[in-house]
Amino acid sequence: MATVDRSSEAGFADRLAGAELTVTGRLVQASNATFLCELTPAGGEAELCVYKPVRGERPLWDFPDGTLAQRELAAYKISAAAGFDLVPETVVIEGPLGAGSLQCWIEQPDQLADLVDLVPEDEVPEGWFEVVEGVDPHDRPVVVVHADDPALRRMALFDAIINNADRKGAHILRTPGEVWGVDHGVSFNTEPKLRTVLWGWAGEELTAAERELVTAALDASGELEGLLTDDEVAAFELRCEELLSEGHFPLPHGGWPSIPWPPV
Repeated sequence: MATVDRSSEAGFADRLAGAELTVTGRLVQASNATFLCELTPAGGEAELCVYKPVRGERPLWDFPDGTLAQRELAAYKISAAAGFDLVPETVVIEGPLGAGSLQCWIEQPDQLADLVDLVPEDEVPEGWFEVVEGVDPHDRPVVVVHADDPALRRMALFDAIINNADRKGAHILRTPGEVWGVDHGVSFNTEPKLRTVLWGWAGEELTAAERELVTAALDASGELEGLLTDDEVAAFELRCEELLSEGHFPLPHGGWPSIPWPPV
């Protein structure tokens, strides 16, 4: 069974043409209806995908109903066009349960350690960032930590420009040599909504390469037309411009919780 492959000659949308999509199970931990599917091209090898129908989206007070699938696609388009390369291939389709997003499945090898973790306060790995302190169910002090990893830093920058309201540890996946971000349905709001566990670089100066990524994202804002409202596109462009003007990673916003729940 195939999973995502950056080197695939045919894009995801191309592989969908004439393919059979079969729902094989439901991911019950997800807050919205999320299904594991097999995509079987004519004469090709089946690959796993994640299907999120619009009809299964849970209503949210701060996001318009029925828009999460478009936001998933918008995140993929910016990631791909700007060169972040963090979001698995994503499309919006008319699936077995109606319109929804379809994304390549990322299979995490069990032997790879997580890049975000919850550890006892006296067991923080050397060189890792401490994000938030708390206590476990037994009242023992614990800390949410994340690695000082270049791909995570790139993800933190990506989340800042798309205004991701839900970058928890479970939404960061790892395969050999690569890091992936998933679940971007609550992104691109016009109001400051950034909630993330990747605060280790808050306030640090952007590198020249990071400025180039933000500039490329700004130049790619046309990819968002038809997926977001005009106000949401304008807010995205403004976030990019402000990052370039200020020249550093954002700090937590005082008017909004800065850590998602649960964080890992």
